[in-house]
Amino acid sequence: MRYLSSFSSAFSSSRSSTAITLLGAALLALLVTACGGGGGGGSSASASSSSSTTALSAPSSPALAANAVRVTVDSGVSSVPNMPFVSLTICTPGTTQCQTLDHVLVDTGSWGVRIFASQLPASVPLPQQQNASGNPVAECMQFFDGYTWGSVRLADLQIAGEKASSLPIQVIDPNYASLPAACASFGSSRNTPATLQANGILGIGVFKHDCGANCVQQAVDGTYYACSGASCTSIPLAEQYQVANPIPYFATDNNGSMLSLPTVSGGAASVTGQLVFGIGTQTNNTLGGAQVIGVSPSNGTFTTVQGSNTYSQSILDSGSTGLFFASSAMPVCASPNSSYYCPASTEQLSAMIEGVNGVTSAVNFSVGNATTIAQTYSGSSALPLLAGPAFVTSTIFDWGLPFFYGRNVYAAVEQQATPGGTGPYVAY
Repeated sequence: MRYLSSFSSAFSSSRSSTAITLLGAALLALLVTACGGGGGGGSSASASSSSSTTALSAPSSPALAANAVRVTVDSGVSSVPNMPFVSLTICTPGTTQCQTLDHVLVDTGSWGVRIFASQLPASVPLPQQQNASGNPVAECMQFFDGYTWGSVRLADLQIAGEKASSLPIQVIDPNYASLPAACASFGSSRNTPATLQANGILGIGVFKHDCGANCVQQAVDGTYYACSGASCTSIPLAEQYQVANPIPYFATDNNGSMLSLPTVSGGAASVTGQLVFGIGTQTNNTLGGAQVIGVSPSNGTFTTVQGSNTYSQSILDSGSTGLFFASSAMPVCASPNSSYYCPASTEQLSAMIEGVNGVTSAVNFSVGNATTIAQTYSGSSALPLLAGPAFVTSTIFDWGLPFFYGRNVYAAVEQQATPGGTGPYVAY
């Protein structure tokens, strides 16, 4: 997600970079306004429970391989468009005591699994993660305009035919210990499915851990904490204890992933694709002619040149609900929809992506009028023409979910060997 999420720290550290979903909240407001206001959208999807255990309904399509899981862009938890979801299963380590969660956001812009304490029944207890000193570990995950807070727990994660055992995950819980002031300062609480707009996050970007080396040598305030009773103190934390990207902890298909979504023209009520684990490990995840874009080993970014602007901190982020970049070439929508662009007609644009490995790739993309899109495609979940300036600086180009439609997009995990070289890189 660079959830509209982790953008705040994405470029100052290797923490998750998810401009995600909270931008979704702004779009939700846009859609409601464009439809005449009132009501909550009227979608039955809003009835999704935070403790939902119903798997995503499977449309009629060929059976998936063991290393692949179906991805659906649908109305989700809060009727926010351009959010790709999967189902996954969380188990008490070493047991068959499990809970399946639907509408978990697929996020190539962050690293780590995040679920809600309210979704775990008493029959699926998860051991508390402890640091080397035996202190219970908690985490504050920062988003663009908010945060999640909760304990770090150990779980067996099962998704498709893959399993990561005793994986450190964040269990989001606003009632855990006492919320540190440094965490609350990041904005609004995203500690419920309704405010996060998903039943959890599957962070599968290019890094293994969500803070990495930045948190090992020193305490980073607003990140990891040791808690005793209600009191929590900011601490450094070795990578082995940090919330982790599950992919490098699979027994096989553990060097990256490929997210494949169909082409969308204008808008669609929903679309179905697949998330395939591994790169070059099976016949269904070969790189083929994909262009390998090397990313910074410290923050996962590359460069985008668009018009006269150079965006040195660019990302490919399935957790972002649009393309987000600052530009003076297009008008911003009137308030309250000023998170988005509203050109008089659809703009046909081009950009050059440049990897740290010297590879360049020309990309054509289109930007529509967000207010018109909301009116024309009311109720649609896949909207490929959404773009805006929200939550980004002049150096950031966030290639969100619209970039992914009609492409196979790869994310290679750091230090993992692949046919395209050792990660981290992205490819398409």
